[in-house]
Amino acid sequence: MPELRPETRDDWWEVEGLYDLCFAPGREALSSYRLRDGISPVAGLSLVARDAEGILGGAVRYWPVRIGAHDALLLGPVAVHPTRQGEGLGGLLIRESLKRARALGWRRAMLVGDAPYYGRFGFMRLDGVEMPPPTNPERILGIPLVPGAWDGIAGKVTRAASKP
Repeated sequence: MPELRPETRDDWWEVEGLYDLCFAPGREALSSYRLRDGISPVAGLSLVARDAEGILGGAVRYWPVRIGAHDALLLGPVAVHPTRQGEGLGGLLIRESLKRARALGWRRAMLVGDAPYYGRFGFMRLDGVEMPPPTNPERILGIPLVPGAWDGIAGKVTRAASKP
């Protein structure tokens, strides 16, 4: 069983290397990165998974965003090293980080991703929530961390200041 713990400054470049390995070149050109530029990941929610030897197997990061007057978490990226894929590590990172987000008082989380994969964690399409272009509206997904957290929320997703 891997150890999940909050990402620290010492993990940063190793996690960046994992993301470079797992995602296409130019990943930072995606519109979601414009919401992350100059903003720190949310403390305590960005997690790393390491095996007993301390080798990085996966990571997930969260960023604060706003939709109108409402705070939300932007999940992503989440990545699992190719040698560890298929072991359920990505799901473990997502489930545990969402549990921690609820415990920290966050009300809602969102991402840009594939509904068939993220739907198994409770993410659903967010109608009326707009990510910066060019983002396919079909891929904008959200999960309420408390009942009704997405009710009536619509508008453009914008940058937010980092939360402590």
